[in-house]
Amino acid sequence: MKKILLLIAIVLLLAGCSSKHTPDQNEKIESPEFKSYNGEQLRIGLIGEPPTIKEKNLIKFTSLELNLLNHLDSSKYDAIFIMKEYLEQAAEEKYANVYRHTSIPIFFIQSKKSFIPFITKEISYRDADEFKDQTYATGFLQQNKEEYQSWGYGLYNDTVNEMNIKDVYSRIFSTIESIKNGKGK
Repeated sequence: MKKILLLIAIVLLLAGCSSKHTPDQNEKIESPEFKSYNGEQLRIGLIGEPPTIKEKNLIKFTSLELNLLNHLDSSKYDAIFIMKEYLEQAAEEKYANVYRHTSIPIFFIQSKKSFIPFITKEISYRDADEFKDQTYATGFLQQNKEEYQSWGYGLYNDTVNEMNIKDVYSRIFSTIESIKNGKGK
């Protein structure tokens, strides 16, 4: 009998440890404190609409046409952002060499397909597998013929809201500055 009571007590204890707490209306939910980017000014080529960011005076977006990407002067930019509405077009075969040969990182914003369909001529965006890792933005930089670097930026608690999205951009800006200063390669 003592063994049964002990077993029941252990089960109840374990069940209590694994229960999920859902806050009620009056309970305050803790929100994280995200750091803003406060480095040097960055020049970012932008294909699509500019995102809402916290660091307006440190980031200069320059609108670019996707069809002119093959003629990009990468010395004018610290990075390129390709926004969600242009992802399918940006994954066309004719742009793969641009991504593999530019000296600056390219960030694909809201791509659920990683950077793979952009650098691989044989895979279209539509046919590429979706990643279930909750990545909001993916970055890619080819370092030499054999080596590349990639980044994935997720949202806090996988929650889409303005604060979490702005945090992703702040982290991307820090990565860009690191690469620009030779620390991220």
